[in-house]
Amino acid sequence: MPPGISRQASGTPPGQMGVYPTDLTLQLLAVRRKSGLPDPDLQQALQGRLRLLENDSWEVARTLGELSARLLSIHSDQERIVVTFKTFEEIWKFSTYHALGFTHHCLENLLVDQAFWLLSPDEDEEAAIQVHVDEEALKLTHESLLIQEGPFFVLCADHHVRATTVPWGAGRGPQPLKRASGDPQGEAAPAVDSSAHRLSTPSKEAAAVATPETLIPFHQWALRVPWDPFDDAADRPGTSDIQSMAMGLATAVADYQGSGPEEMTFQSGDLIEILGAQVPSLPWFLGQHVASGQVGFVQTGLVRVQGHASELENVIFLNEEERSFFTKEGCFSEEDARQLLRRTSGADVYTVFSLDRLEEAEIEPQEKQEMPFPGLHPEPRETLQKVKNVLEQCKSCHGCPEEPVSWGLHAASSGASSPGAEEPSFCLDAEDDWADPEALRSLLQLLDTPGYKACFRGLYDLSLPGLSTMFCGVADEDELAGCLAQARGVAKRASLPVALARLCFVLGRLCVRKLKLSQARVYFEEALGALKGHFGDLFLVVALYANLATIHLKQKNREKCRQVVPKASSLLLGTPGHICSTEGEAELLRLALQRAIGGRSPQAEARACFLLAKHHIHLKQPEEALPFLERLLLLHRALGCPHASWPADCYLLLADFYSRKCLPHLALSCVRVSSLQTWGSLASLLQSVDLVLRNAPRAHRPPSQVAPYLRQALALLAPGAGQALRGLLCASLAQLHSHHGQHRTAISFMTQAVEAGAETSGHVVVDYLVALAWLHVLHGQSPVALDILESVLDAAVASVDQEGVIVNMTAIALKRLGRTRLAAERYYRALRVARDLGRRQNQAVVLANFGALCLQAGASGLAQHYLLEAVKLFSRLPSRECGRDFTQVLLQLGHLYTRRALTHQGKCYYEWAFLVAVETDHLESQLHAVRQLCHFYSRVKPSEAQCVVYHEFQLSLARRVADKVLEGQLLETISQLYLSLGTERAYRSALDYTKRSLGIFIDLQKKDKEAYAWLQAGKIYYILQQTELVDLYIQVAQNAALYTGDPNLGLELFEAAGDIFFNGAWERKKAVSFYRDRALPLAVTTGNQEAELRLCNKLVALLEELETPQEGLEFAHVALALSITLGDRLNERVAYHRLAALHHRLGQGELAEHFYLKALSLCSSPLEFDEETLYYVKVYLVLGDIIFYDLKDPFDAAGYYQLALAAAVDLGNKKAQMKIYTRLATIYHNFLLDREKSLFFYQKARAFASELSIRRVNLAPQRCWGRAPWLVPGHLS
Repeated sequence: MPPGISRQASGTPPGQMGVYPTDLTLQLLAVRRKSGLPDPDLQQALQGRLRLLENDSWEVARTLGELSARLLSIHSDQERIVVTFKTFEEIWKFSTYHALGFTHHCLENLLVDQAFWLLSPDEDEEAAIQVHVDEEALKLTHESLLIQEGPFFVLCADHHVRATTVPWGAGRGPQPLKRASGDPQGEAAPAVDSSAHRLSTPSKEAAAVATPETLIPFHQWALRVPWDPFDDAADRPGTSDIQSMAMGLATAVADYQGSGPEEMTFQSGDLIEILGAQVPSLPWFLGQHVASGQVGFVQTGLVRVQGHASELENVIFLNEEERSFFTKEGCFSEEDARQLLRRTSGADVYTVFSLDRLEEAEIEPQEKQEMPFPGLHPEPRETLQKVKNVLEQCKSCHGCPEEPVSWGLHAASSGASSPGAEEPSFCLDAEDDWADPEALRSLLQLLDTPGYKACFRGLYDLSLPGLSTMFCGVADEDELAGCLAQARGVAKRASLPVALARLCFVLGRLCVRKLKLSQARVYFEEALGALKGHFGDLFLVVALYANLATIHLKQKNREKCRQVVPKASSLLLGTPGHICSTEGEAELLRLALQRAIGGRSPQAEARACFLLAKHHIHLKQPEEALPFLERLLLLHRALGCPHASWPADCYLLLADFYSRKCLPHLALSCVRVSSLQTWGSLASLLQSVDLVLRNAPRAHRPPSQVAPYLRQALALLAPGAGQALRGLLCASLAQLHSHHGQHRTAISFMTQAVEAGAETSGHVVVDYLVALAWLHVLHGQSPVALDILESVLDAAVASVDQEGVIVNMTAIALKRLGRTRLAAERYYRALRVARDLGRRQNQAVVLANFGALCLQAGASGLAQHYLLEAVKLFSRLPSRECGRDFTQVLLQLGHLYTRRALTHQGKCYYEWAFLVAVETDHLESQLHAVRQLCHFYSRVKPSEAQCVVYHEFQLSLARRVADKVLEGQLLETISQLYLSLGTERAYRSALDYTKRSLGIFIDLQKKDKEAYAWLQAGKIYYILQQTELVDLYIQVAQNAALYTGDPNLGLELFEAAGDIFFNGAWERKKAVSFYRDRALPLAVTTGNQEAELRLCNKLVALLEELETPQEGLEFAHVALALSITLGDRLNERVAYHRLAALHHRLGQGELAEHFYLKALSLCSSPLEFDEETLYYVKVYLVLGDIIFYDLKDPFDAAGYYQLALAAAVDLGNKKAQMKIYTRLATIYHNFLLDREKSLFFYQKARAFASELSIRRVNLAPQRCWGRAPWLVPGHLS
């Protein structure tokens, strides 16, 4: 808030602040650009993209920040973004950007993917994103911020602009107003405005206090000046009509006697020709009396113009020089265009050998989504025939120049020359006698020229080098001032008025540079007096008035300002192509702009904005020029001719300024708006490509946003003309589509490039043919590529450089066709060419390709040798030049060492590849390297810590390339890695990563992944013993699974939920409901017998542990039946065993014995593993216990014990043998009464007890043995 204005004074009580909103809703809509109809597919994609950005909104916030808006929230379900503003400047800039269409394209660039720009350019089907803003809400937000910041400007009912400090609304009475002039900005408004007193009639008083209209943001900003030197707003009658500028003739309506020689004297009815233009908001204009020829200032109110300017362009630009201003400022030369297209057309593939990349041999999945371009995609046979025809044509015109003399990017000059086409300096000698008229004759004669000459530009132009450099014989400005002062005296004495005026002007400029304003004012006034109203050199007159007015403004001399400033302003606005001579010109033009706003003259406002922008650009002040360029374009949108050519160039100039301010989204939007203009030149489209390349995020591929501009440029070329340029454009499009995986479309464009190149140069044709062959290799069409390359070699039109590239590529194609011997011969030939030419990088590539060939042939030793030789060469080259190839070779070598079990060497090469990729900042190479390291530390040489580190880095890369699917997968993996560490801190980290992956899966609408993420979070909460959250997360996981309607997913999820409790240490009973009540019915419904069997087995084990064996019998029988049905003998044996165990717990000995024997019958014979023998020991022991204790049959029990003993002896388990011998000794001693056998078994038991250091063997029978504690796993080991 300005000083001196309190909140209460500004008229907004604290309680009413909520009435004035500062939030705004942006509604996004996907439409067809031409028809404006909704595009459902793009709308759905838009909603999905917004959903992804809803929880990760930093990119949206940054983009909106460039639009001067602050992000509040994203509502993806409604395709809305809510923003807010804190200052008036923010809402002003945002409303300007929105009106210019930048918001649409900024958000379009952000929300669509790279494939969007590569779609077929069908005008009727071209899609776009539109941003709709409620204009009333925008206006309310604007007014709200104005009220908060203090005084603002309104248009009153009497058509005058005044300043006020209070809001206007229902229920508020008349408020004090203040005119938009006079007092400093920070002062409070007076109680009653002075202009209100001048309104005498009641109707006028009522009009003055009627509800005013708030001025638009640009006008609010433009009217904020500290001091207005001429305040005649109240004296000028207000008008409701739009005022137009005038050109041509005017008729005097009153007599006028000029008060000075510069003012015209005329009588009523005289015809006056307007020189330049007459600005309605200014009191003067420059005219020429038709009858007398007198030139002078004419008062605007004393004439009636005969014709107003109808076209806005005719008053913005008063001559051809001004009309071409934007074209010249943003000039994109042919050399710039050549360098740009050489870069975009992939010239490197023509001179550098290609590395055989295995991952690129496959056809990318993007091919399935590739949209066909009309008339493209020739068949291979057709392509080969075209190649042969082109090569024949190439042989016949072998001496053609490589490129035409000119591409014709810029039209020939219209003949309008700049005032300063040639600027010779004045040759002066400081040793001459400057007081001698003869010594200065030539100089004074030149300076006394009545009209303008090109050499005078340096005297007037502020932006040119110092004045001392204009005079070749004088180096110091002080010395120059002294010399010029003497020359002034000579000119004065010799009565050379024009020379005197020019010398006084230069002396005045020198005084201004030293801040001697009063002395400078004297010189300028003397110069005007010397001219005596002579306007022969109009540029001199404009410079004099502008400099003099600037001094009066700085000295705040109101009386002088009233006399000079209006005339200076009229000269600046009305004179075509005037020369900027003072920095203060901006202040004069700002005052003229204010007058135009107050006078309601959009044409004058546009003219003032153009001159202000031109002034600041002339002084290398692009940031100061921005608001005027933006307003000029807005006025053109509202009033200008839709077919005008200058807006396209103006938008590009604006884009360049935004680019310098590091506002890439705005720059790209400017470029896009420029391309949608009805008129566009080839140069502007190529400049658009350059601006996109400078501002679009590159990630790891060229930005696809350049595709529309390249296609437009291609469409502008006339058939048969500009073949060299056509070839480069087609090659650029081919390389672009290739980088984005659309090799089929790339082949079509490169075929067109070949046909265009046939008419230019054989060397160029060969380059295009090589590139075409490589695209066929990448597309998986190696036979076609081989035919093309062989045809080029047979035609003998390739240079030595090109021959090496061709031979190397031929070998790659032969290798992929399995013709190893021929491939090796071609590689050897390519290696010789590279060595002869001394190309180390090409040698390294050939050696690496040789290594890959040996690897394919199974010669790993040779492959290692050649790959190592390639690494030696690559390591001596700059990484920036060959980083991608070097990384690939290092990864191949690391993979080779890993396969040969040399893990340490493999790890070193993987890490080396990773470091090279990081050094070159090549994202794709970094992703390949870090994936190999992740695999190495997870599978080859497991290291959880290293695995976490590299997965974390891979996650950061996924975020940089904006791959949300990969990001979600990596978050899942990292969560599992932390979970495996087994510490509470690791569990909490795992929970954090799980929740982050959950957010991404929700945004991607992958319900299956979302369900598992909810369940994983619940599992971690279970481990952390936060039981109150476990059930909640599991329930949400179930809901997500059920939402999909997929019973298989529900089955998997319910089983996994049960596993959390089944594998846990508490609340295990909860697993029963998940298995029995939810998962098992789904398994039966879907007919998934494997899952049903698995669930029954888990239920049997769980119910047995939960002391409910009777309930477990049902599931055990089902498990047995399913095992028999599936023919799964292992599960059948398990089912019999569990049935036996359940019957044993229920006291059903005979059934238990039956099922144990059935289980034993399914064991393999002979026994293969120790575990099987141990199983025999355990089961026979259990059978012996059942027979002995439950069925009371010691004789049969002894038989089972002896079978167990045999198995234990076979196993060599001494502890088990000791226990079994003890049991046998007990039975024979106490029940079978065989003392001899009892003693034998007892002695055996004692021997094992001594060996095992067990002191006593108890032969007394114990009932607890029936519980068979040795069946516990590990008890017998």
